[in-house]
Order: sequence, then C-alpha cells, then structure tokens
Amino acid sequence: MIQVEVRGDIEIAIRQLKKKIQLDGIKRELKQREYYEKPSVKRRRKQAEARRKMRKLRFRMRNA
Repeated sequence: MIQVEVRGDIEIAIRQLKKKIQLDGIKRELKQREYYEKPSVKRRRKQAEARRKMRKLRFRMRNA
C-alpha cells in the first residue's frame, strides 16, 4: 500500500503519489494486465527486460 502525507498543498501530495506509483511500477503492471499476454510473449518480454537491465548495469559500471 502506498501512502502519502498531505501537509498543506494537495498538489504536492498528488505529485508525490504519482512519483511513488511510477517507481513501484504499478502503472506499467496495470497496462500489462489490461490484455491477455501469451506465455511465449511474456517470456520474451521478460528476457528483453533482463537484457536491458544488464546492459544498463554494465554501462554504469564502466562509467563509474
């Protein structure tokens, strides 16, 4: 459960909530669950995500 404290301005609280939802990946997961995804397509997508994540990690390690 995501919680945001409202201290005065509601606009700031809404921005904080949107940021937390984005970081948790809830919005992306909702989009993915909107339609049925075949197991083979799901497997390929997960493998592509893993490759992207490793490439990003290698890039960061090289430039650090």
